[in-house]
Amino acid sequence: MSDVVERTLSALPGLLGQHDPGAGPGGAGGPGRVSASSRLGSLIRSITALTSKHEEEKLIQQELTSLKATVSAPTTTLRLMKECMVRLIYCEMLGYESSFGYIHAIKLAQQGNLLEKRVGYLAVSLFLHENHELLLLLVNTVVKDLQSTNLVEVCMALTVVSQIFPREMIPAVLPLIEDKLQHSKEIIRRKAVQALYKFYLIAPNQVQHIHDKFRKALCDRDAGVMAASLHIYLQMIKENSSGYKDLTGSFVTILKQVVGGKLSADFNYHSVPAPWLQIQLLRILGLLGKDDPRTSELMYDVLDESLRRAEINHNITYAILFECVQTIYTIYPKSELLEKAAKCIGKFVLSPKINLKYLGLKALTYVIQQDPNLALQHQMTIIECLDHPDPIIKRETLELLYRITNGQNVTVIVQKMLDYLKESQEEYAIISLVGKIAELAEKYPFIFLN
Repeated sequence: MSDVVERTLSALPGLLGQHDPGAGPGGAGGPGRVSASSRLGSLIRSITALTSKHEEEKLIQQELTSLKATVSAPTTTLRLMKECMVRLIYCEMLGYESSFGYIHAIKLAQQGNLLEKRVGYLAVSLFLHENHELLLLLVNTVVKDLQSTNLVEVCMALTVVSQIFPREMIPAVLPLIEDKLQHSKEIIRRKAVQALYKFYLIAPNQVQHIHDKFRKALCDRDAGVMAASLHIYLQMIKENSSGYKDLTGSFVTILKQVVGGKLSADFNYHSVPAPWLQIQLLRILGLLGKDDPRTSELMYDVLDESLRRAEINHNITYAILFECVQTIYTIYPKSELLEKAAKCIGKFVLSPKINLKYLGLKALTYVIQQDPNLALQHQMTIIECLDHPDPIIKRETLELLYRITNGQNVTVIVQKMLDYLKESQEEYAIISLVGKIAELAEKYPFIFLN
């Protein structure tokens, strides 16, 4: 059995709340009792030992038959129902339908103690979708848990709301979730913002009136709440960037703090300060600064700093650099920044990794759209990519060479295209390349006459 499976099985007791209440040493609740983790572990080991899909289907069907009889029995306790639900979740994850257990998952979320409710909510979020008819039975439970004084119950309710919730029932919980934006605990405020983001995606008209509260979340003292609000702002700015130009200064300030390492080390990834936050903020700035010189001027300094600080030491820094380059070539241009961004792209193109090399070639397309001359400094590097064994790299390279062709390099580039044409056996690539050569022949006829 693989190390991953073994580690998973050893972690199951902790994931299921350690031992059952009342259990003796070693987790045994009495003679003949088997803990939930042992039963699930036994099922996982049995499936792992099988050698064919047919054997797996037979074993799972036997397990589902046994579980159906157990959950339907009137004498089944909530603790035993929790154990059954964990195994049903595993069966569903393997692709086997266990619809007979859906209603019992809802009942477990309604009636159980904290651990049982947790498993019930988890099962509901995995089993059902937001338009499922059974989900309406959970609305009253969610409303009750949102009003609870127990933080764990509130968190569970907010989590399930942010994952699946009937659109028509949003008004029933919206006021309660709005109140949670003022909660003293940051985890509650963060989950409330995530729930409102879900509502914005499925029913934007129902949350239009609380945009001011989104702005407060952006300035929240907890970085996690602020980070959660960025999801909402990225979506809203995509739809209407002009309505949020006044927040440009706030986004720039936040990015400066992130790049400067002002956030908690918990947000770092491989010593890179909050990379996913940086990426989101860069995308937001790109949308706000497009075709707007006044707004773009506010972000030049922080973009310059982002380029400078994103040292190449991990793949995630390539992602930040790519987003930074894309933002620089999206906003109103500044010549010094354009040149620095163009130099950074060389680090991508020169990388031996295929994915990063492709990313560099894609980044050069932004350079060419702004100023083809800036891409000429990478001309020889691009030409060398034609010898790369990966056909996708070759096609992207030919496209770039075509775009940077001028009177001085047309002879070399056309010859490279003709060499590739002789080797290529892909009909689509041949047709596309012949068309490009014909266009260059029309644009630079003197080359072909000599």
